[in-house]
Amino acid sequence: MERYSGRVERFSKALTVYPVSCEPLAAGRTDVEWLDGVLAGGAKLVQLRDKVSGDRELLLKAKHFRKRTQEAGALFIINDRVDIGLMVDADGVHVGQGDLPPAEIRKIAPELLIGLSCNNREDVVALAELGRTETNPVSYFNIGPLYATATKDGLQDFLGPEAVGEFSALCPLPFSVMGGIKEQHVEELVKAGAHRIAVVTAISQATDIERETAKWMKMITSSQQHV
Repeated sequence: MERYSGRVERFSKALTVYPVSCEPLAAGRTDVEWLDGVLAGGAKLVQLRDKVSGDRELLLKAKHFRKRTQEAGALFIINDRVDIGLMVDADGVHVGQGDLPPAEIRKIAPELLIGLSCNNREDVVALAELGRTETNPVSYFNIGPLYATATKDGLQDFLGPEAVGEFSALCPLPFSVMGGIKEQHVEELVKAGAHRIAVVTAISQATDIERETAKWMKMITSSQQHV
């Protein structure tokens, strides 16, 4: 469990933009090109989210992500695919409320970070209660969507920035935030306690991904200095 503990510590201490890939929303650029940009811009935590590729293509892509993130000293999270995460030795996997239960994932993946999306107060309360009854299989949770976002179909209810302080007070686990976040939101989110700000289109659709990532890193660290 020493390796797992090290991953948890790295995640907990990370003050970073958390880029999440989405090739269809990357202005014609591939996930590999996107990855080069976000790592060059200084991101220390990245997530591969690919709902389109076949298994073999996704495996090859994940292997590349693993190699490049190790070289850059960044944590690598894969969305949903526990199997591929284990195959490539990813640092973690991120799942939603309707995906594989974290307790079952933990049985086969003792060293992986497990992130869980929490979309309302009830999700966070249930997560906190799980930690009181047994060793919590979840490593971190995500609070969102905070603002209106085009990356999730059919959503009409958004939590707002006030959910950051409210939800994080309910559960002691480290957390990230996500959902429609733009640069004008960064200061208020950091002041509310957010250290890992996950974004998709704010970076993937930027003209210069490296420069945009570096700008977000600077905004987050600068905002933290004024907390």
